[in-house]
Amino acid sequence: MRTINIHQAKTHLSRLVDEAVNGDSFIIAKAGKPQVLVTRIIESAAAPEKRRLGFMKGMYTLPENYWEVDKEMDDEVLKMFFPEDEE
Repeated sequence: MRTINIHQAKTHLSRLVDEAVNGDSFIIAKAGKPQVLVTRIIESAAAPEKRRLGFMKGMYTLPENYWEVDKEMDDEVLKMFFPEDEE
């Protein structure tokens, strides 16, 4: 495994990261003493899980009177924001 001086690592960081991603690990040394091992992260841990649309389809159902209950709730909310004038 090759060892790279910290100054060289700072100068060529982008290229070195690309090489590490491709599997070419390396050590960064300071004053000739190894400090850090740079290697790629396991691919499965780095890739975010894809979201699937509709994966819960059919697991839940709405009650038959859903629209009636919804209308009642709408009326209650409207009354909270726009109370009837009391004169």
